[in-house]
Amino acid sequence: MFVDEVNLKLIAGKGGDGCTSFRREKYVPMGGPDGGNGGKGADIIFKVDKGLKTLVDLKYQKIIKADKGVNGKGSSKNGKSADDLIIKVPEGTTVYEKESGLIICDLINDNDTFIIVHGGRGGRGNKAFATELEPAPKFSEYGEPGEIKEIHCELKVLADVGLVGMPSVGKSTFLKMVTKANPKIADYHFTTLNPNLGVVNINGDNFTIADLPGLIEGASEGLGLGIKFLKHAARTKVIAHVIDMGAFEGRNPIEDFKIINNELDKYSDKFKNKKSIVIATKMDLEAAEANLEAFKKAYPDLEVYPISAYDNRGVNELLNRLNEIVKTTTLEKIYDEDEFVDHVVYEYKKEEPFTITRDNEGVWIVSGKEVEKLFYMTKFTEDEGVLRFGRKLKGMGVDDKLRSLGAKGGDTIQILDYVFEFNDEEEPLDSEGEE
Repeated sequence: MFVDEVNLKLIAGKGGDGCTSFRREKYVPMGGPDGGNGGKGADIIFKVDKGLKTLVDLKYQKIIKADKGVNGKGSSKNGKSADDLIIKVPEGTTVYEKESGLIICDLINDNDTFIIVHGGRGGRGNKAFATELEPAPKFSEYGEPGEIKEIHCELKVLADVGLVGMPSVGKSTFLKMVTKANPKIADYHFTTLNPNLGVVNINGDNFTIADLPGLIEGASEGLGLGIKFLKHAARTKVIAHVIDMGAFEGRNPIEDFKIINNELDKYSDKFKNKKSIVIATKMDLEAAEANLEAFKKAYPDLEVYPISAYDNRGVNELLNRLNEIVKTTTLEKIYDEDEFVDHVVYEYKKEEPFTITRDNEGVWIVSGKEVEKLFYMTKFTEDEGVLRFGRKLKGMGVDDKLRSLGAKGGDTIQILDYVFEFNDEEEPLDSEGEE
């Protein structure tokens, strides 16, 4: 099954939990804290595998979750980090962030890798919180949650030459002639429903050809196979327009070329910069020579190569020319820089650590990435951990912001599922060092 689009939810591994523990040995009455840190959660990494040609392996995996880091233990034993989860994808896979529509990565070379979601860091054990002022802390952290992203993966077939044209003009027949590919061929429209790839070997060189589904007018708006075809043409170095010069089924070669070119231009202005040639097929038919002459007059600046599958006429000349073009043409980038998520800025840009709203029942709701991370990593079963949670919120400016918005002592504050009363008393800020 050829699958070129999938939607996935990726959940990176949570960090392992830190441990609250104290050294207890005979004759060592004041052993001190020895709780180890948790291990890092697994990243989810996409890696290109040249042997894959489809995204079918991901089609039925709606959610992919990576492993959690190992928890820390007593005796200062740190937990092991989880092994990263490697997801193999074919060449030409573009990964989009569903929420923004921006591109996370475009993977086009064999063995290219990219971390799509990062695993959470391990929670610190109580030994890590020991200071001169607090030599025996009785709290530790849970591991940091892993990143969660909903993504859209799209495969755009990677080929040197893309065969484009109306249905039943001879694209699949030509591919079968010059490569070992075995596309379906029949006398009805849309025989080719998915891209077929073949490799041409000539004069010690080789290049790939993609037989792409037939176009019809309106393809750029989704008619016929529409976008399904056009997106695969985007990665080719050369666009080879396949035109039926024999006018089989009453075709008009001049109009066919005009329609194809129009659809390409409407889909993307990048096609205007691609090298293109015309393959004039079915030259053994009676009307072919006259149609070819009229076509050349209508488009005098085009490179036109007449061929016939019936007697192999013109095929070697065409392949030599295609090989020459492929060797001297650089594959252009198909995406602009502003279409990508800038990870350095996007993931770590300076943002307000929290926002505060008030619901209809008068509950103050505090939310935000930093606040929620602190919440998830706090062990509310440990009294010192709860006190630290309050000090950290105060250090972020949550208390001051609540006061400025009119919050009074005893008001209800909610962070995720945690509800507590606002304490309007002044307390010293947390002085511990943070990463």
